[in-house]
Amino acid sequence: MLKKVFLFYCFLTFGIQGFSQGPQLSPLSELSLLTVGTGDELAAKFGHSAIRFKDPSLGIDVVYGYGTYDFEDPNFYLNFTRGKLAYTISRIPFRYFMRSYQLEQRWVKEQKLNLNLDQRKAIVSFLEHNLLPENRKYKYDFLFDNCATRIPLVFEKNFGDELVYDYTHFNDHYTFRELIHQNLKVNSWSNFGIDLALGAVIDRKATPYEHMFLPLYVYEQMKQTTLDGKPLIKEEQVLLNIPKKEDKTLFILTPVFWLALLLLSVLIITYIDVKNEKRTRWMDVVLFSVTGLAGILILFLWFFTDHEATKMNFNALWAFAPNIIATFFIARRKLPKWFQNYMTLLLGLLFTNIVLWILKVQVFSILLIFILSALFCRYLYLFMYLKKQNTQQHT
Repeated sequence: MLKKVFLFYCFLTFGIQGFSQGPQLSPLSELSLLTVGTGDELAAKFGHSAIRFKDPSLGIDVVYGYGTYDFEDPNFYLNFTRGKLAYTISRIPFRYFMRSYQLEQRWVKEQKLNLNLDQRKAIVSFLEHNLLPENRKYKYDFLFDNCATRIPLVFEKNFGDELVYDYTHFNDHYTFRELIHQNLKVNSWSNFGIDLALGAVIDRKATPYEHMFLPLYVYEQMKQTTLDGKPLIKEEQVLLNIPKKEDKTLFILTPVFWLALLLLSVLIITYIDVKNEKRTRWMDVVLFSVTGLAGILILFLWFFTDHEATKMNFNALWAFAPNIIATFFIARRKLPKWFQNYMTLLLGLLFTNIVLWILKVQVFSILLIFILSALFCRYLYLFMYLKKQNTQQHT
């Protein structure tokens, strides 16, 4: 994402010479699509798309990009979490655009657009209109309104039916989750976290058009697109060639290591408890409090935000929000009789999780196996422990 300093520089540099009376382009002007590779930060994992406008006769070389936000916006983090953060279009000098991705070590590819002068004027005028203070802000949506989806929309609004997408190159149609996974490593916290936060709504097949929520698919689709019967792209080149980085993440820092350690700890402690006919309360407090807090977060994202991708999240079955209340009971030395029924409920929810997974109602992270196994082991032991405790009380 582009920083606020670029926006300030943009307004300072181009505010006076802006196209207030409509764009004046020379025959040497060019428009091109810029596609940026993935980066290390989560926000950069899916790449970036932007439009470059270059006119050597006027000394102009700028980049228009959607998906810009301001960290200094009031209530930034709250609005971001709730899906209410205002995003904007920005315009920055091309050299600063390139410099930022050199620093981030991300490749940049350019596709020059096969447009006549009037068509170029229409696009630039449209982008400048979007830059007006009353038009700049819009409500971002990760799947349906981001920096990539806005690119084809610019062409569609200006060229209408003259723009034709050819989808015959599509061999495979993926779900939104599968498309997201293409940019993430399985054994990474970003992949694990996204699978926990996003619900069953992203497990449907994306249409060929909807694949363009990812910049790389916009890049590929534009090569298969025509305008007035002519190819939209006339030339391609690599502006910044950055080789793919080797993943050097230490295994000890990966989710597999920590989740496997969790499962091993639960198995060992439960085995000791079985032998000694006791209950390690601190272990139960940790499991119930963590799953309860996780459940509260999932329900918040589901019901109290504008994010569409976080709806219908059945991770809430194992990350069960009422566990946060049950923590106060599980911390006691003696548990109430009704807790046996509560354990039956929790075991039933785990089983439901597995059924939904098998039926592909929601595809969960493969790493969830560690958590579900640990919870099943502990819940089953607590059920048997409580059953024995309640039986002894009746005799």
